[in-house]
Amino acid sequence: METVDTVVWALWAMLPAYIPNNAAVLAGGGRPIDGGRTWGGRRVLGDGKTWRGTLIGTLAGTLLALGLTQIAPSASAALGADLPTFSLRAGLGLAFGAMLGDIGASFLKRRTGRERGAAFPGLDQLDFVVGALLCAFVAAPSWFTETFTLPVLVVVVVATPVLHIVTNGIAYVFGLKNEPW
Repeated sequence: METVDTVVWALWAMLPAYIPNNAAVLAGGGRPIDGGRTWGGRRVLGDGKTWRGTLIGTLAGTLLALGLTQIAPSASAALGADLPTFSLRAGLGLAFGAMLGDIGASFLKRRTGRERGAAFPGLDQLDFVVGALLCAFVAAPSWFTETFTLPVLVVVVVATPVLHIVTNGIAYVFGLKNEPW
């Protein structure tokens, strides 16, 4: 696979993981997953992790995966690059895993004394990627190993932090986020 094709493949394959947290922010509000509980004097997760956001984010990512599968042949022809398709299990694994990764990061932030919205470099940019990749591997192992070769994983790990910073900056400028990270 050529370098450009690898980048296009990697970004396309990760779209169902890139969308859920954004959809959750837009859906916003609702009952916190932790129900307001504390652990060690700190919230377990905080008000930013809600059942509604998790459901909407997972649904958005899964539906995107199924939609991408439908348009993959046309998009492949238009881009001149082969693009992956997604099974329901793969799409659900990527989307739900992205949400779980972000929830896990929130838990770690609370344990280290960081408040909601506080920066945690590295974790903020890759938490959802780790969750998405792990869940996709569990949900659809053969799809995962065919889709996420080593070069594709390298592109994902390098490109995602850049995309994360840019998209969060845009969301901040438009007032969709309280902080630019």
